Amino acid sequence: MDDRALRATIGLSASEFNQLALSFGPEIEREEWFRYERDFEQGNRKRKPGGGRIGNLRSSTEKLFFILFYFKCYPTFDVLGLLFDLDRSNACRNVQKLTPILEKVLGKKMALPSRKIKSLKELFEIFPGAKDIFIDGTETPIQRPKDEEKQKESYSGKKKAHTRKNILITDINRWIGFLSPPEEGKKHDYGMFKGLFPPEIFPKGITLWLDLGFTGVDKDYPDASVMMPKKKPRGKELTGKEKAQNKVISSIRVRVEHAIGGIKRMRITTDKFRNKKETFNDKAMLLSCGLWNYHLMCR
Repeated sequence: MDDRALRATIGLSASEFNQLALSFGPEIEREEWFRYERDFEQGNRKRKPGGGRIGNLRSSTEKLFFILFYFKCYPTFDVLGLLFDLDRSNACRNVQKLTPILEKVLGKKMALPSRKIKSLKELFEIFPGAKDIFIDGTETPIQRPKDEEKQKESYSGKKKAHTRKNILITDINRWIGFLSPPEEGKKHDYGMFKGLFPPEIFPKGITLWLDLGFTGVDKDYPDASVMMPKKKPRGKELTGKEKAQNKVISSIRVRVEHAIGGIKRMRITTDKFRNKKETFNDKAMLLSCGLWNYHLMCR
């Protein structure tokens, strides 16, 4: 399969996939032996890893292709099972089993974004030497909750749909260094931002590139250096100079949009999320960010 076909089916080139496979196989073996030793101590297992019936996903390479295909194309379990000669329940079990292994591999490759920044020290650990960081929110569609209260909380007026929302921070190279825990779609970008970061966390030496969804940051974060487009005054127009300045800011800030576009190559983050497991939505976004960072590392 050529690079174009691979990128269309799993989101990685052949060389990127092969490098990831070198780590994925040993991680599967470690996980199997860990489960064997744990179950053996509890008296629940006697057969060592490798014994018994061999499944349809025979090799670690096939298993890696399977889980990447699921994230990239996000088929239903019926379709996934049909394509890989599995029944739908077995396809589901394989997704649940292989997802944490993929997370461990990406974690060891230092590709996963941080989930919290509580101090200036942590900020510099994530973005060492950075002079500019780019901040934006992104939303993923979910199924309409049955509970009326949850419907109201998850409804995003911006997207006109029920969503989950994350704040992410990238550097100038589009590397995603931070991904916030998910919030309901009703929550405003700036409201999430204030809940995540104390005012003293951003020094003057780092410029924050933001869009108008973060209006008010200059008042609440007086020590921060902020670059944000100027909002058009009500009933008036921006001057030619202001429009030109906005265009320059947007042309630089677009890097965070490119990073979000990189995440959303994975259709699991753009299609309406169907999985019933509550925490899997967050896991899907985290691993999609990790796969984008891994892609940047391999360039």
